[in-house]
Amino acid sequence: MSAEPDSKLAWIDAYLAQLRDQRRLSPHTVSAYRRDLHELAGLSAGQDWQQLDHFAVRRLTAKLHARALDPRSIARKLSSWRGFFDWLGGQTTLAANPAQGVRAPKRARTLPRALSVDDAVQLVAPSRPHAGAAPEAAQLCNRAMFELLYSSGLRVSELAGLDLAAGKDALGWVALENREVIVTGKGNKQRVVPVGGAALEALAAWIAVRPAPSDGGNALFLSTRGTRVSPRVIQQRLQAHGVAQGAPVHVHPHMLRHSFASHVLQSSGDLRAVQEMLGHSSISSTQVYTALDFQHLAEVYDRAHPRAKVK
Repeated sequence: MSAEPDSKLAWIDAYLAQLRDQRRLSPHTVSAYRRDLHELAGLSAGQDWQQLDHFAVRRLTAKLHARALDPRSIARKLSSWRGFFDWLGGQTTLAANPAQGVRAPKRARTLPRALSVDDAVQLVAPSRPHAGAAPEAAQLCNRAMFELLYSSGLRVSELAGLDLAAGKDALGWVALENREVIVTGKGNKQRVVPVGGAALEALAAWIAVRPAPSDGGNALFLSTRGTRVSPRVIQQRLQAHGVAQGAPVHVHPHMLRHSFASHVLQSSGDLRAVQEMLGHSSISSTQVYTALDFQHLAEVYDRAHPRAKVK
């Protein structure tokens, strides 16, 4: 093959025609392949397709990374390149796919979204009276669930799986007298987590009016049909509650778990204790909250320190 650009683009056009006419890919998908492959041709200007090897493709990938391109976009381009070279190997004497085994840079770990202390406290507070509000018993159930999510950092599946009391088949239950909740988390690991005073009060108020489950079970939190509440229903109830309370962001159960971890860490600095309460098997999973803690401290510094502002 010649190293002339027109020749390289001719192979790309032939490949795109195969995607369009034989594989019947959508015009949008074919257009995306065209952009990725034309970019590859531009990055490798002066080189014949036969001259590109594994190391050359790695260098091209590094160029994309140096442009601060999102790792997901780089991964998509590499996928397009691999498909092209696989096809090209069947049309020419290409020795090997030079894009095979080249990986995109790892994505930066995104920080979990946590509420401020004030927003979290306001969110789990009793609902404001409004038209169409749930019956009082349902409101008490909701408040107990939301308070417990924030008080003890439970996963939504752990909350939904709680029973009123310990039993042979119970995955979790609340021990009010000990001020703690026992849950079974990931990996079928059981842990004990403290329950705060506000959550204990909310739980006692709900248990006092909790009807007998319609299915004869022992579920602590119930749906409107009297059966164990599902994680999806908890999500929907919390979202609606957040809107009614004027929450500044879209809220979901895991956000209360993040808020619990972040606020306990801010106050105590005890990473190991937070790890135990969250049920993380590895400390590295918990360390992400140290970044949230630093972020909080940095915001306080920027607001408070007279020399923090950049002139």
